[in-house]
Amino acid sequence: MKVPVATLEAVESFTPERIVPIDQLADRLGLRRTKLRLFQRVHGLKEIRFDPELDLFDVVLPAARRIAADPLVRDRIKYVVYAHTTQAVAPAHISPAQEIKNSLGLAHAEAFALSQQNCASGMAAVDTAAELLRAEAEPGACALVITGEQAFSPQIQLIPDVAIMGDAGAACLVALDGSGDTVRSYSTRTLGEFSAAMLLDEVKSLEVSKFYAPVLADVVREAVERAGMTLADIDLIIPHNVNLQSWRQTIGELGIDRSQVFLDNVERYGHCFASDVFLNYTTLRAAGRLEAGRNYLFATVGLGATFAAMVITHQQRDSAGEPA
Repeated sequence: MKVPVATLEAVESFTPERIVPIDQLADRLGLRRTKLRLFQRVHGLKEIRFDPELDLFDVVLPAARRIAADPLVRDRIKYVVYAHTTQAVAPAHISPAQEIKNSLGLAHAEAFALSQQNCASGMAAVDTAAELLRAEAEPGACALVITGEQAFSPQIQLIPDVAIMGDAGAACLVALDGSGDTVRSYSTRTLGEFSAAMLLDEVKSLEVSKFYAPVLADVVREAVERAGMTLADIDLIIPHNVNLQSWRQTIGELGIDRSQVFLDNVERYGHCFASDVFLNYTTLRAAGRLEAGRNYLFATVGLGATFAAMVITHQQRDSAGEPA
């Protein structure tokens, strides 16, 4: 019996209008001049989108609203999955997933949050949504995956020596055997000994830095192999925006040319909670760089440490604009 294939029927993203050069964040983040130079000259960061005047739902809802605006789509959404990285994104008495569902007018849908894999949670949510749809086998049913958070405190905005987090949100409509982008494979690996994430001691942090590029490269190769392809079949890797240095190392491990990885948004947006690959996808789409029939690979890493890759084949030419 043929297993229904997951498809991405729509992908949207949102970033605040307010642009903040990272040197203006030095005092807020307690960055000495040497650390600031590290982020600018080695990691390739220039600016982020960051607006403290917005609340969580101002960031996460716009992209989702664009997808759910169509009544025909809205009626088919069976699940609303909010994938987030920070464990507590709202006060304890508020369920962000339920608030998102209600704000979108999706009273008929089931809503829940997915976390624990940090910035790899977005792709995990796509895979989870597809499995739920397969289990239910309801013709035409869809799931709406939503990502995005705010850098509401310096403690979560800075990953020391690694990344500076910006504000962004994204949404992805997942279906089975639809007309959208076909999900060819999904691979993930978690190294649980590093689960303390930013609370790791210096020795463990150094270990992570040594494992990072080789493990990410292995997971990328695994996803490509599961898709029945080789790296030569991948038109472009659509990555997370953690920093340029990490990607230089991973590109070296993969033995590919830098032009095969889309890195333009690292300096434009920085690292955005679980939303990078979808934000980068919409940027490429707006620039006309996604071609029907071509294969692309999402790749990301969540603190903790979870590595994930997903191969997709683009099936439609969408004229949607840049992130609002």
